[in-house]
Amino acid sequence: MPDVVISNEGPVRKIRMNRPEKKNALTLAMYEAMAAAIEEAGSTDGVRCVLIAGAPEVFCAGNDLNDFVTMARSGGLGAPIIRFLHALARCQKPMVAAVSGAAVGVGTTMLLHCDQVIAADNAVLMTPFVSLGLLPEAGSSLIAPRLMGHARAFSLLVMGKPLTAEEAMGAGIVNTVVPAAELDAHALNVARDVAALPPESVTAARRLMRGSVDEIVARIDEEAEAFKARLASPEAQRALTTFLSRKR
Repeated sequence: MPDVVISNEGPVRKIRMNRPEKKNALTLAMYEAMAAAIEEAGSTDGVRCVLIAGAPEVFCAGNDLNDFVTMARSGGLGAPIIRFLHALARCQKPMVAAVSGAAVGVGTTMLLHCDQVIAADNAVLMTPFVSLGLLPEAGSSLIAPRLMGHARAFSLLVMGKPLTAEEAMGAGIVNTVVPAAELDAHALNVARDVAALPPESVTAARRLMRGSVDEIVARIDEEAEAFKARLASPEAQRALTTFLSRKR
């Protein structure tokens, strides 16, 4: 079974992260596969909505930290990561997310690009970027304060305070909280409801609501440059090494 499973349910393109033994920590290959699936969905007339999902126990544990350590030593940030983040920002099709269990780092920030987020009652969102000597990414430093207000965004993105599913709904990130056993079916129904709407009207309305895509992409790129600098910093390298040693 591949680490990313891509399928079509009629007009809904399903992208499921499928590396549960590693809590769906994203490798560069997974970023590449997800980016390609989103890009291809955007240019396919028969696809009217994209649904992103994880495993029943965990949505996404963020970036594979071994990749982070490798990137820190090389002084770069993998091109597949940037491709994926740009694909999220530039996707012209509506996106729905089905979130169960932990959504860590990019597992949370990718949700800010989704139009509907359905969370299981066991979902927990957290972004421990700063505690690892890093900083927020995926355009979250722009989108989250607009969505949540500065104070709540600071708590999430800088202080790393987790949000339960109900708290995330109160913050405007999550639309609906459902029992974990009902998550997949409910999220697919929501995606089908969106896909059934007149597609040109959906695209036009969504474009107006989201504002400037170029502004979001520019912030993603600005964050990425700062992220590279942080990865190479002694502070981040110490934090990552300490974190990985605790996990062993």
